[in-house]
Amino acid sequence: MGDADARYILLFTACDRVGIVSAVSSFLADHDGFILDSQQYADLESGNFFMRVEFKGVGERFPASRDALSVAFAPVAERFAMEWLLVDAAERLKIMIAVSKGSHCLNDLLHRWSTGGLAVEIAGVVSNHENCRALTEWHGVPFHYLPVSGETRAAQEQDILALMKQTGAEQLVLARYMQVLSGEMVDALDGRCINIHHSFLPSFKGAGPYHRAHARGVKLIGATAHFVTGDLDEGPIIEQAVERIDHRASAEDMIRIGRDIEAQVLSRAVRWVAERRVLRNGLRTVVFS
Repeated sequence: MGDADARYILLFTACDRVGIVSAVSSFLADHDGFILDSQQYADLESGNFFMRVEFKGVGERFPASRDALSVAFAPVAERFAMEWLLVDAAERLKIMIAVSKGSHCLNDLLHRWSTGGLAVEIAGVVSNHENCRALTEWHGVPFHYLPVSGETRAAQEQDILALMKQTGAEQLVLARYMQVLSGEMVDALDGRCINIHHSFLPSFKGAGPYHRAHARGVKLIGATAHFVTGDLDEGPIIEQAVERIDHRASAEDMIRIGRDIEAQVLSRAVRWVAERRVLRNGLRTVVFS
């Protein structure tokens, strides 16, 4: 029998067909698995099926380890051609955070992590500027200064990937990292890189978006967290939020409100990815709440 306190999360995607839920629940029942939470979604447009199950063992037939559980479940996964992940719910997702000069998203992630509100392990912070070193090191997190220019971009990105491999970081979180990743970097981090940006796009690309939005009388401020793809700022969306403003809001008010929303949206996206609640669905995502 496995550890009575161990909890596992099974997350998978498959082509939709009759019997998937039955097969998963029957497997758990046959192995003394007790379902704690189960969510599923059938996308009728794509024909894909998505499921997240959290469970624990309650009897002698439950496998003694995650590896043994994976081996036992493999025939079910093969039968339905699943893309699947089985993790110990107690294991924290290890992330690397990239930041430039703006500290609001980084500060929010570090605060939530240090106070127990964000169940991840922060392997380190990388930056092309020194501005956030003191904040990072105050939280006891390693800070890596990796300046970048057009001539050094490829080498700098390889340094980031090397740090992720060395520390075991699974996700790179761009917490207002103001550099466009190369195609090679994006490919290397496919499905493993989360970005945050304001939601004015595509109307106000580039520098000074809040001032230009203010000049146009924009009445909604928002933020979008998404997976990074080769299409700049157009990857599958994980989370969004907006706040209404009116004619009294100055450009500085908009910047302040926007920063708050960006920090909140990014932290929620990171938390949901860490809790294995997010699945890619083509250009979209399925997010189990």
